[in-house]
Amino acid sequence: MAPPLRNDGNDGTDAEKRSPSRRSLLAGVSALGAVGALGAAGCTRVATASDNGGDLLGRLKAQGVVRLGIAGEIPFGYIDKNGELTGEAPELAKVVFKRLGVDRVQPVPTEFGSLIPGLNSQQFDVVSAGMYINPERCQQVIFADPDYQMLDAFVVRKGNPKGLHDYKDVVAKKARFATGTGYADIQFAIEAGYKESDILIVPDQVAGLNAVEAGRADVFAGTALASREVVKKSRKAESTKPFAPLVKGKPHIDGGGFAFRSAETRLRDAFNVELKKLKASGELFRILRPFGFTRAEMTDMTAKELCRG
Repeated sequence: MAPPLRNDGNDGTDAEKRSPSRRSLLAGVSALGAVGALGAAGCTRVATASDNGGDLLGRLKAQGVVRLGIAGEIPFGYIDKNGELTGEAPELAKVVFKRLGVDRVQPVPTEFGSLIPGLNSQQFDVVSAGMYINPERCQQVIFADPDYQMLDAFVVRKGNPKGLHDYKDVVAKKARFATGTGYADIQFAIEAGYKESDILIVPDQVAGLNAVEAGRADVFAGTALASREVVKKSRKAESTKPFAPLVKGKPHIDGGGFAFRSAETRLRDAFNVELKKLKASGELFRILRPFGFTRAEMTDMTAKELCRG
């Protein structure tokens, strides 16, 4: 998912997703920095044109392979125990790129915070990591329409002894708060009044679960999907009911999708055409369902909406 972001040496989701994420609402971070997933706040554009729309789609067809940037986050994009590329985004990528005439996908694992810098420095062709779409990221890359939407949830000790159900609870009860590197939850907590320097930043949801189980944190925030998946085998922790975090005082729902270099509008538009067909036929849900997605996480939101914030 995450896995919206800040950087603590990388940027890591949502996701998920968080979101977001799995895990992007922080402003003023350069795309070339460790926080690479963020840019200056306030940008609401979605690039829809360039001089020629880019030539990447043609090159990918000729090569027969597309390089996917992934961040090793279950269930968004990861290498499984058999060494195979999987996750909701890579599995969707396999279907879409096959339809676009590109037969093979090649994973390029990296840290979440390196996804956007890596994309823009051409280390891979597409970000396929369930990345949340938000105004800051839209300043640096262009997005396909989201393939899912996502609420937040917490990982807490069994029985939720501190009664933590949203970010206001975390602040009011002075809970020890943890979340993932680059997750949108960082900004959600700050907006609720949590002190940024007190946030425990961990690499991913597994590390977050470990922090809660070990008592180093009272709560770990992530996407609802990642949270409910990571606690399935835990005897010490559980996931809270999903909720919409507040952004500028209003409930906020994130959406995640594929990212492309800003010049490659032709590829992004072709991807959107196939994605729309998959949504209409119901095949998108069939692709995502094995990774824990429900119908509640299917969406008709657009990248344009999410880029506006």
